[in-house]
Amino acid sequence: MRIVHVGLGNFFRAHQAWYTSVAPDAGEWPIAAFTGRSPGAAAALNAQHGRYTLLVRGPEHDEAEIIGAVRAAYASDDHQAWREHLAAPRTAVVTLTVTEAGYLRGAGGGLDERRAADDVSAWRRGDPVRTVPGRLMAGLAERRISGAGPIAIVPCDNLPANGEAVARVLLDFTTQAEPALVPWIRDNVSFVTTMVDRITPRSTGEDVRAAAELTGFDDAVPVVTEPYTEWVLSGVFPAGRPAWEGGGARFVSDVTPHEQRKLLLLNGGHSLLAYAGSARGHETVADAVADPECRAWLAQWWDEAARYVPLPPAEIAAYRAALLTRFGNRRIRHTLAQIAADGSQKVPIRVLPVLRGEMAAGRIPPGAVRILAAWIDHLRGAGAPVDDAGAAPFRERAGDVRDVLLLLAPDLAGDEALAAAVEKATLGA
Repeated sequence: MRIVHVGLGNFFRAHQAWYTSVAPDAGEWPIAAFTGRSPGAAAALNAQHGRYTLLVRGPEHDEAEIIGAVRAAYASDDHQAWREHLAAPRTAVVTLTVTEAGYLRGAGGGLDERRAADDVSAWRRGDPVRTVPGRLMAGLAERRISGAGPIAIVPCDNLPANGEAVARVLLDFTTQAEPALVPWIRDNVSFVTTMVDRITPRSTGEDVRAAAELTGFDDAVPVVTEPYTEWVLSGVFPAGRPAWEGGGARFVSDVTPHEQRKLLLLNGGHSLLAYAGSARGHETVADAVADPECRAWLAQWWDEAARYVPLPPAEIAAYRAALLTRFGNRRIRHTLAQIAADGSQKVPIRVLPVLRGEMAAGRIPPGAVRILAAWIDHLRGAGAPVDDAGAAPFRERAGDVRDVLLLLAPDLAGDEALAAAVEKATLGA
């Protein structure tokens, strides 16, 4: 295999695997994919020889395509296969879709040493490692021993400067677990920063039936996605890469403007709808955006967030209009509960940059305040259920807005006007 992927979920199969499948040199770039956690996806995909159906769900009808880019799938605990693939000279690229939480980042952006401690100890004992930073380090250690040469790591999760972010946690982990490997990583591993975008809801039994009707292929694990897709990349591929531009991927010198546009407008808008919309009884993005109250809140947030997107106003306006069309596609059942997951990782990067910018300008922004208040209501039990490995300390403090702010943004916690505004916007006010 020439590409190894971590995080065998629907988004990967709708995005990176699709881009690889439509590249003109796709046949030269087979993918070996490893699950992030559950082994079920690997077993289901292997039973179909790696093939699956991509259902592109437009507002009026579906289009189906059978994707064969994934040649082998493995459970996350298949450590031998992981080491072998990373040690192979043909392997040129490692891509990841493990969510923000999977990188074990602490509040300052470095490795959360508390959460990584068990994995560091396991490596020192010679036991298998299980976290993403640990798995990356273990694979790279094997690559160094085999003399397989340089490689590119390409994170595809919604983290600002995700290439730099992954480099930092990986080097932090390696410094603790295998410090002699650090110089080799610095000399031989490139970290590519990306911006990814394609709404991909969970598949249902009805989707399985729809895929079979369209293709005649009895697919147990089809993937549903929207027509829109975007991939912007910046970085070096020292051992080569597929011609992803064949599918529309763009290679730029600086991803930041595109990253900010997507992170604040799309992802931040999603978080607003996930917490505030679900508290109003809505189940999907389309339901929430059809609610005039939620739509007004969304416009208010976008007005604030747009000030921090370094792109021309006309481009931002066009993107906002496109988002409303995408969000309103009722045939894409994107659940608010799915978006609400891992809020302790998402809220800091989607909302705090705007909040800090507005506060520095002397404004208390009602859009950002509403997202924080709705998230606190979510922690208190309103709307979508809490599904967040990092939520515990926030839930313990959720009864007091000031305590939540102190944990979430210590630099803003002492602002009484902000705390009062967030408290006033909560359901309990």
